[in-house]
Amino acid sequence: MPVMDRARASRRLVQTTKVERQYASQLRKIATHIGELVATVWTPDDPAVADRIGQALERYAQIIEPWARVVGRRMVEEIDSRDWRAWREASAEMSRIMQVQLNSSDVGQLTQQRLADQVALITSLPREAAERVHKLTLEGLTQGTRAKDIAAEIMRSGDVAKSRANLIARTEVARTSTEFTRARAEDIGSTHFIWRTSRDSDVRQSHKALEGKTFRWDEPPECDPGHHALPGAIWNCRCYPEPVF
Repeated sequence: MPVMDRARASRRLVQTTKVERQYASQLRKIATHIGELVATVWTPDDPAVADRIGQALERYAQIIEPWARVVGRRMVEEIDSRDWRAWREASAEMSRIMQVQLNSSDVGQLTQQRLADQVALITSLPREAAERVHKLTLEGLTQGTRAKDIAAEIMRSGDVAKSRANLIARTEVARTSTEFTRARAEDIGSTHFIWRTSRDSDVRQSHKALEGKTFRWDEPPECDPGHHALPGAIWNCRCYPEPVF
């Protein structure tokens, strides 16, 4: 029994895309601040500048943790709410026993885990920027890269962080949606799902080959070379699972 027909699936894609844009917008604010902070601390020809940048970015990561918790919670709860509404739309097709089980499903633990994951990822943005600055500085010392080139790369820290922020938003919104769908599906007896894609030109070939195939929730397929994951639970994936009952 499918929980999501094509119309529901289309609405789901539109809704998650909206949440993704909102989440990415918030995370890019962190990236902008990273760029501004690096530019403020940066001093040419100072051998200790990389350490000072690293310390400043670590302090920033600690400062933004409460903000990260608020932003992460907003995203997780929005996805949970949308997933619940999708299940309620489909509940008329379920047996009465399944409806009762659905209504008693507890996703509280999953909500807390997803929130913790978001806080860790958001605060990783300045920490990853700090690691990148140290790596660039070390490469300059060991490989003889020109100081001018190293400085230019360090000053790109904000742009690099923005790309990372977009990737986190795109991946985590889809992953969170998939995890809530799985939790509720397994709670009412589902052991398998059908892999569904967004059926457009952006679907990667390896995922296109999985369209319509059935897999166990606890045995996801190899969707990219060397990587097994549920649909929507790997980077840049807009696929989704259709629970099977």
